[in-house]
Amino acid sequence: MSTTIISNAQLLQHWQGQRGLTRRVIEAFPETDLFNFTLGGMRPFSAMCAELIAIAVPSLQSITSDQITKFDEKPTFQSKAELLKQWDTDTVKINELFPLISDAQFQKNFVLFGEYDLKIQQHIFYFIDNEVHHRGQAYVYLRALGIEPPFFWETF
Repeated sequence: MSTTIISNAQLLQHWQGQRGLTRRVIEAFPETDLFNFTLGGMRPFSAMCAELIAIAVPSLQSITSDQITKFDEKPTFQSKAELLKQWDTDTVKINELFPLISDAQFQKNFVLFGEYDLKIQQHIFYFIDNEVHHRGQAYVYLRALGIEPPFFWETF
């Protein structure tokens, strides 16, 4: 007998809550610092965002079409406004693509980007965990810049 702990819709809602918080973190950055500020050898937060953008929608498109694609984290934006626009566009695409993954598919393996052979649910968890990880780095940047970051628990 199987017990559902969280539904697909709830998982999507959780992910989108995390994305909403990350969006507010992006908004908190001054434009120049978003693209140039670093600490301890870490990348600027804009580069981390380019990675997040390169993962979310392309991964869901790959999974839902059963097509292996290459990973490309080259930024699709050159300004904070363009980054936020891409983030918002991707939020809509995630809402469209995520429900196309059936319950059974979540338990199947998929070789994402031709390299990472995991269950689809593990890929989804990674997408979320990776975003939280990079957002944590951004919180350090914001604090170093003297900027109060959004409350981390406000994921609604």
